[in-house]
Amino acid sequence: MTGIAVIGAGLAGSSAAWRLAQAGHDVVVLEQDTPAHRRGSSHGSARIFRYAYAERLYVDLVREAARGWAELEAAGSTRLLTRTGALDHGAGHDPEGFARVLAAAGVEHALLGPAEASARWPLRFETPVLWHPGAGVLDAEAAVVAMLDEARAHGAALEQGWRVTGVRRRGRGYRVHAGDGRWVDAEQVVVAAGGWLPDLLGDLDLPEAFVTALPALEVRQEQAYHFPYAEGPGAAWPTFIHRTEDMVVYGLPGGRDAGWSGQKVAEYNGGRRIRSAAAQDGLVSGDNRRRVVAYVERHLPGLVPEPYAETTCLFTNTPTEDFVIDRAEGITVLSACSGHGAKFAPLLGQLTLALVEGRDTVPGPFRPGRLRSSRSRPWPAGAGSAAQHLPGHGVAE
Repeated sequence: MTGIAVIGAGLAGSSAAWRLAQAGHDVVVLEQDTPAHRRGSSHGSARIFRYAYAERLYVDLVREAARGWAELEAAGSTRLLTRTGALDHGAGHDPEGFARVLAAAGVEHALLGPAEASARWPLRFETPVLWHPGAGVLDAEAAVVAMLDEARAHGAALEQGWRVTGVRRRGRGYRVHAGDGRWVDAEQVVVAAGGWLPDLLGDLDLPEAFVTALPALEVRQEQAYHFPYAEGPGAAWPTFIHRTEDMVVYGLPGGRDAGWSGQKVAEYNGGRRIRSAAAQDGLVSGDNRRRVVAYVERHLPGLVPEPYAETTCLFTNTPTEDFVIDRAEGITVLSACSGHGAKFAPLLGQLTLALVEGRDTVPGPFRPGRLRSSRSRPWPAGAGSAAQHLPGHGVAE
């Protein structure tokens, strides 16, 4: 019998495997396709890493995650995080509020006026702008490879082409079933299935009360576009998040995915809702493309408003944009979602390890099962709302 079976080899599952194996646990990773495959949420070279949040909890977690990224880079002698700095602005945004939180946390930042910011970057600004230089871009796919390399170096096994169809209690552990009839027995199970979680949730042999306590999961097929830099390849751009009156847009250097010559730009939660990842069709919406191109024409004079590449990806959202890192009996559900989980990847495995080993150190808002059993509402006062979080986004390719 295996010690721990981890379902899914994206950023969350790979992190869990790394940290569990590093701590001496017997681990097998079960991946339906290949690690960081293109139908999931962890492929490609460009995700946003940033500190600006409306809540101190997340700022502190980013700082912990940054230490994990440094550890992972040192272990593999490879660069996963490129510092570019980040900009936050817009009438519906709250750069001043973010600045107060960053100041309290001791994170370097500056509040700039629209004219000063426009003189520094080829974007149009109409409100104060928050700048924090410690932000950057993560190579998600390379991070998955690095974390799995570390997991295997500590004894973990990886099974590919292993589509999980259910988990059933068996004796003191669990039997994990595959669609082709194979099975694995494990003492504990970690479920990091991303956009496939809604389909799998009812087949995990979890207590009904626990499943009822989980927040509703909304899967979206998002779209992202790469626009050429007007100055040509090699232009130095920061990441940005801009909330206009009717949309939230994020952008970041596209890196390897964009041939190092363009900015990745997308509308946050601008994609269509789908039942689960299994329902994605990979088709870009013409209406969304027109909206984003019009945005680029209006707000990003430093880009050529003609996308040279486009793609779809998955967001798996909770109503509050908080993660789900919770446990019932021997099953841990790890759903780092809502478009801002990538930056926390090294930390997600540490939080999973804590749950597996019985340490109660996972932040309360991430444990809806425990909160529902101890209070009448699933989220504590002050946990915030999706509109307040406006997180790092940037899961789209």
